[in-house]
Amino acid sequence: MADRSLRGMRLGAQSLQTEEGVTFSPRVAHTYRCESCGRETVMIFSADAEAPDEWECKYCARTATRLVDSMPVVVDHSDEKIARTHWDMLLERRTRDELEELLEERLTVLRLRRGGQQKIGA
Repeated sequence: MADRSLRGMRLGAQSLQTEEGVTFSPRVAHTYRCESCGRETVMIFSADAEAPDEWECKYCARTATRLVDSMPVVVDHSDEKIARTHWDMLLERRTRDELEELLEERLTVLRLRRGGQQKIGA
Protein backbone atom coordinates (compact mmCIF):
# COMPACT_ATOMS: atom_id res chain seq x y z
CA MET A 1 0.00 0.00 0.00
CA ALA A 2 2.77 2.44 0.93
CA ASP A 3 4.66 1.95 -2.33
CA ARG A 4 1.53 2.82 -4.34
CA SER A 5 1.10 6.20 -2.61
CA LEU A 6 4.59 7.32 -3.67
CA ARG A 7 4.27 6.14 -7.26
CA GLY A 8 5.52 8.70 -9.76
CA MET A 9 7.37 10.84 -7.18
CA ARG A 10 11.12 11.20 -6.85
CA LEU A 11 11.90 11.64 -3.20
CA GLY A 12 13.87 14.78 -2.49
CA ALA A 13 14.34 15.64 -6.16
CA GLN A 14 11.66 18.30 -6.55
CA SER A 15 9.70 20.52 -4.25
CA LEU A 16 5.97 20.93 -4.67
CA GLN A 17 6.19 24.49 -3.32
CA THR A 18 6.41 27.44 -5.68
CA GLU A 19 8.00 30.84 -5.18
CA GLU A 20 4.83 32.58 -6.23
CA GLY A 21 4.02 35.49 -3.93
CA VAL A 22 7.33 35.25 -2.08
CA THR A 23 9.27 38.50 -1.65
CA PHE A 24 12.93 38.10 -0.84
CA SER A 25 14.63 40.40 1.62
CA PRO A 26 17.16 42.86 0.18
CA ARG A 27 20.66 41.39 -0.07
CA VAL A 28 24.17 42.75 -0.36
CA ALA A 29 27.26 41.04 -1.80
CA HIS A 30 30.58 41.47 0.03
CA THR A 31 33.93 40.36 -1.38
CA TYR A 32 36.63 38.81 0.80
CA ARG A 33 40.25 38.32 -0.30
CA CYS A 34 42.55 35.77 1.26
CA GLU A 35 46.14 36.95 1.64
CA SER A 36 47.44 33.37 1.79
CA CYS A 37 46.08 31.99 -1.48
CA GLY A 38 45.11 35.30 -3.17
CA ARG A 39 41.60 34.15 -4.07
CA GLU A 40 38.47 36.23 -3.66
CA THR A 41 35.18 34.97 -2.27
CA VAL A 42 31.83 36.72 -2.69
CA MET A 43 29.41 36.23 0.20
CA ILE A 44 25.77 37.30 0.15
CA PHE A 45 24.35 38.84 3.34
CA SER A 46 21.05 40.41 4.24
CA ALA A 47 21.07 44.19 3.74
CA ASP A 48 20.11 44.55 7.42
CA ALA A 49 23.01 42.40 8.67
CA GLU A 50 26.41 43.81 9.51
CA ALA A 51 29.05 42.04 7.43
CA PRO A 52 32.07 40.78 9.39
CA ASP A 53 35.47 42.20 8.49
CA GLU A 54 37.00 38.72 8.38
CA TRP A 55 35.70 35.46 6.91
CA GLU A 56 37.17 31.99 6.56
CA CYS A 57 38.56 31.40 3.07
CA LYS A 58 36.66 28.54 1.44
CA TYR A 59 39.75 27.46 -0.51
CA CYS A 60 42.51 27.30 2.10
CA ALA A 61 40.55 27.82 5.40
CA ARG A 62 42.71 30.77 6.47
CA THR A 63 41.39 34.25 7.27
CA ALA A 64 40.12 36.38 4.39
CA THR A 65 39.59 40.14 4.76
CA ARG A 66 36.59 42.09 3.44
CA LEU A 67 37.28 44.43 0.54
CA VAL A 68 35.84 47.95 0.45
CA ASP A 69 36.50 49.83 -2.79
CA SER A 70 39.01 47.11 -3.79
CA MET A 71 41.05 47.73 -0.63
CA PRO A 72 41.16 45.38 2.38
CA VAL A 73 39.56 46.62 5.59
CA VAL A 74 42.00 47.23 8.45
CA VAL A 75 41.04 44.91 11.30
CA ASP A 76 41.92 46.04 14.83
CA HIS A 77 42.89 43.05 17.01
CA SER A 78 44.15 45.15 19.94
CA ASP A 79 41.10 44.49 22.14
CA GLU A 80 41.34 40.69 21.83
CA LYS A 81 42.52 38.79 24.87
CA ILE A 82 45.54 36.55 24.57
CA ALA A 83 44.64 33.04 25.67
CA ARG A 84 46.33 32.07 28.91
CA THR A 85 47.57 28.54 29.25
CA HIS A 86 47.38 26.38 32.35
CA TRP A 87 51.09 27.02 32.88
CA ASP A 88 50.59 30.81 32.77
CA MET A 89 47.86 30.65 35.40
CA LEU A 90 49.97 28.34 37.55
CA LEU A 91 52.89 30.80 37.45
CA GLU A 92 50.55 33.54 38.67
CA ARG A 93 49.93 31.57 41.86
CA ARG A 94 53.37 30.09 42.55
CA THR A 95 57.03 30.74 41.81
CA ARG A 96 59.20 28.29 39.91
CA ASP A 97 61.09 27.43 43.13
CA GLU A 98 57.81 26.54 44.88
CA LEU A 99 56.79 24.42 41.93
CA GLU A 100 60.13 22.58 41.93
CA GLU A 101 59.72 21.88 45.64
CA LEU A 102 56.17 20.57 45.18
CA LEU A 103 57.29 18.39 42.28
CA GLU A 104 60.06 16.83 44.37
CA GLU A 105 57.61 16.15 47.24
CA ARG A 106 55.13 14.43 44.90
CA LEU A 107 57.87 12.42 43.19
CA THR A 108 59.12 11.27 46.59
CA VAL A 109 55.60 10.14 47.56
CA LEU A 110 55.17 8.30 44.26
CA ARG A 111 58.57 6.62 44.54
CA LEU A 112 57.80 5.46 48.09
CA ARG A 113 54.40 4.16 46.99
CA ARG A 114 55.94 2.32 44.05
CA GLY A 115 58.66 0.87 46.25
CA GLY A 116 56.06 -0.20 48.84
CA GLN A 117 53.94 -2.00 46.24
CA GLN A 118 56.91 -3.93 44.90
CA LYS A 119 57.71 -5.24 48.39
CA ILE A 120 54.12 -6.35 48.96
CA GLY A 121 53.85 -8.13 45.61
CA ALA A 122 57.19 -9.95 45.96
